[in-house]
Parts: sequence; structure tokens; C-alpha cells
Amino acid sequence: MYRFLLTPRWLVLHVVVLLVIPAFVLLGRWQFGRFEERSANSERVTANIEAPPVPLDRLAAPGQPVKEDDRFRKVTVAGTYDTAHALVVRRRPQEGRNGYYVLTPLVTGPGTGVIVNRGWVPAGATADTPPDVPAPPTGQVTVTGRLRPSETEENSGVRDRGGLPPGQVLLINAGAIGKGLPYTLVGGYVELTEQQPAAATAPAPVPAPDVGSGGGLNLAYGVQWWLFIGIAIGGWLLLIRREAAERRASSASASASASEEKAASEGTATSETKSVAN
Repeated sequence: MYRFLLTPRWLVLHVVVLLVIPAFVLLGRWQFGRFEERSANSERVTANIEAPPVPLDRLAAPGQPVKEDDRFRKVTVAGTYDTAHALVVRRRPQEGRNGYYVLTPLVTGPGTGVIVNRGWVPAGATADTPPDVPAPPTGQVTVTGRLRPSETEENSGVRDRGGLPPGQVLLINAGAIGKGLPYTLVGGYVELTEQQPAAATAPAPVPAPDVGSGGGLNLAYGVQWWLFIGIAIGGWLLLIRREAAERRASSASASASASEEKAASEGTATSETKSVAN
């Protein structure tokens, strides 16, 4: 009855199912791995945002990169703004509008400093029109903000290029920006949330990061891939059962037809014998 499973058509189906099952297993495991990774990242970022501010020098030093585990950790740092080396970052939309981030180095001591992202300003009338940037406070200031690692093409998805107007960059990269400064920068930057004394006018603050669902979609996709395994196996068995049932029904029908033909043949033969006898 089940010899049909060895026919070429069914052998192809067996191979497809046997290839699909491990593929779905791997895809499900990959999604579960992404879920764990994103959940851990979400928990770490949330903890950093909610933690009380600490002095910047406890987490980062001039010439040293900011650690990924310290992303968005609140820090405080004091110094004076170096407006002579201020920059703006192109292509930074906010609330659906094109604009720039405003970067102003903060000199924190003899030969040391840190980039401060003071916030966002809207773009000018044209791409070449410089944005209107409010001036920072003069004199000594104390900045509180979120610590961020330097941006690169890999971690930001922004492609860097030259030929920009003076005073403009595409990435907040402390290493690249620091090459033109007379002091050493921390290998990251501070995203300003407040400062003392406050400026009379200031760029719009950068919104806090969207922590998101912590990989909830990845968990759902992982479960979905593993459900597909059950669907594939169930569909495979269902096709086998249906084929076997159809073959049994066909065999029974053929047997019934053969029996009817045999009975009819025997009946005809009996009639002919009786006719001859008469």
C-alpha cells in the first residue's frame, strides 16, 4: 500500500521536507538569539538611562573610546565651550523635519575636552544655507547628558564623505573631529540633557532613545518558524494519508468492479447453459 512513497515524485517531496525542517530550526534559533541580544541591550540601555548621573571621568578618558556598555549612561562634566571649533552634523531629521545636530567641544582641563551635542536645529532654506545656531553660554558650565560612543559608518549606517561646507560633518566621530583640535577629546560624546547655567536660547533637545520592545518581534518570529516545522510535518503526513486513502479507495473500487464483472460473467454463462439444456 505504501510503496508509492518510493516513487520519484514522493522522493522529491521527502527531500524537500527533510531540507525545510532543519532550515526552520536554524531560522527559529537565530530569531531567539536576536531576541536575547536585543532584550539584553534594552535592559542595559534602560538601566543606564535611569541611573543617576556620574562624573564623566569615571567612565571615559581623553583619547580612550567610550565602552558600548556605557551607552546612554548619564554623566556630568564641567568646562568652557570652544565655539571656535563648533560644528554641525548634516542629515539629522527630528520630528519629521530635516535639520542638524549642533556640536560644540567642551574644554574640560589643560589639553583635554569632550564633544557636546547641544541639540537639534532646523535646516536652512537650501542645502548650502548655514543653519541658525544659538550660541552656548560663556564661561564655566556644568553639562549633564547621555554618554555616547563615537559614530562610525558601521554602527550608524551613515556613509561618510568629503566635500562638505566648512564646519559641517556627517558623523559624530571624536577621532576624526579631534584631529583639528589643540586638545585631546574623549573617544565619544555627550548628548546634552541639561546644563548650568542654562542658555537663553538653545537648540531643541535630542529625544531620549526609544528602547523599544526588547526584541519581542524576534521572539514571535522564532515561535512562528518553529510552528512552521509542525505545519510542514503535519502537511507531509496528511498528504501521505490522503494518497494512501485514495489508493485504498481505488483498489476497493477496482476489486468491486472486478467482482461485479465476474458475477455478471458467471450469470451469463449460467443462462447460456440453461438455454442449451432446454
